[in-house]
Amino acid sequence: MEGAFSNSMPSHFSYTFTPGTSSAYVTDTVTNTWMDTRIWSKLPQSLIDRVIAFLPPPAFFRARCVCKRWYSLLFSNNFLELYIQISPRRHWFLFFKHKSLKSYICGNNSNTTRGSGGQTSTTNIFEGYLFDPYDIAWYRISFPMVPSGFSPAAASGGLICWVSDEAGAKSIILCNPLIGSLSQLPPTLRPRLFPSTGLKVGPSSIDVAVAGDDLISPYAVKNLSTESFHIDAGGFYSLWGTTSSLPRLCSLESGQMVCVDDRFYCMNYNPFSVLAYEIAANSWCKIQAPMRRFLRSPSLVESMEKLILVAAVEKSKLNVPKSLRLWSLQACGTTWVEIERMPQQLYQQFEELEAGHGFDCVGHGEFIAIIIRGSDKALLFDILRKAWQWIPPCPYMNHGGGGDDELHGFAYEPTVTTPVTGLLDQLTIPFQSFSGLIG
Repeated sequence: MEGAFSNSMPSHFSYTFTPGTSSAYVTDTVTNTWMDTRIWSKLPQSLIDRVIAFLPPPAFFRARCVCKRWYSLLFSNNFLELYIQISPRRHWFLFFKHKSLKSYICGNNSNTTRGSGGQTSTTNIFEGYLFDPYDIAWYRISFPMVPSGFSPAAASGGLICWVSDEAGAKSIILCNPLIGSLSQLPPTLRPRLFPSTGLKVGPSSIDVAVAGDDLISPYAVKNLSTESFHIDAGGFYSLWGTTSSLPRLCSLESGQMVCVDDRFYCMNYNPFSVLAYEIAANSWCKIQAPMRRFLRSPSLVESMEKLILVAAVEKSKLNVPKSLRLWSLQACGTTWVEIERMPQQLYQQFEELEAGHGFDCVGHGEFIAIIIRGSDKALLFDILRKAWQWIPPCPYMNHGGGGDDELHGFAYEPTVTTPVTGLLDQLTIPFQSFSGLIG
């Protein structure tokens, strides 16, 4: 365990936590009697460590400024092991800006540097926006170690999966944005253009699936296929050697896959259905979508370990009111049950803002975020409380209403350690390194 921790901890890390305007700060109104140093200075270090392990990430990084010992906790194997055991799971979201489905503009800022010969070069600064649905707070975070030419494709277990934009064999890196760690995977075997990517990071294993066309021309007839990557603490690994074909007559759009249990799911179009990839069996199957002929902008999300389909329903010819509905896939794997419907008054407001542009969804824990395309407007639905609310605009974005303000979201669980990435250091098969790009 110590080796895994030490390998996953970089010599330096980069983070930028800037609390949003909606963040709540607690003012200390207690008397000096309660903060008597004769009492608090005698707390055992083990008890203090447990308290710190429960802090949310912004408070944790602020606490590291108190003293040298608290600062060094990020590099303490004992503390990190304690953190993994007791730190509560936080179902946050991570958003990036993008212009279109296939061109994420994650780094709208750039630094211009001048070399010794007087030549100038521009370095992208990738930037993301963390949203805490519990406190309705925004934070900004940067990705200075991610090389240019990569886009975020999936997220799991506190890691963000970045995939190379250039057509051909896809290079993949896994990044923990809180500590700035970067781990590299071998490139895919087949050349691809804009594949869909699935990521599942468990306590002792990593699974990645890349599905879509295996040609590098957008004008060629697509041959849809899948290749997968697996590594676990038991010593088993598969470096993209496992491939499989998707079902016939698929129309798979590029994007991220949703992982529930040991399956990756993605939408199939014309007509709508759901494609399911069984990781262990390396096989695909097709699941019929509910009301498939009347759906608009369907999205798949994971929420509370269930697969949820979110879509607008339009059955004007049958005199059924337009609505936005949520269905849950049952344990049998083929049956859907409607679990929620947006209140009609709210849907009318939503429909007016959406204006036919469509919307995307991302789910995490008890929360589902519904983002209107071409804008920074988004709704948050709490499944447990059956409550809907508009998400306040991100204070770090320009809200001019243009396409550059559009958000693309991922389910993100903030964590200050991801020891499973230490397994990647055990790979002995040589592959191209990014050390020259990020050094």
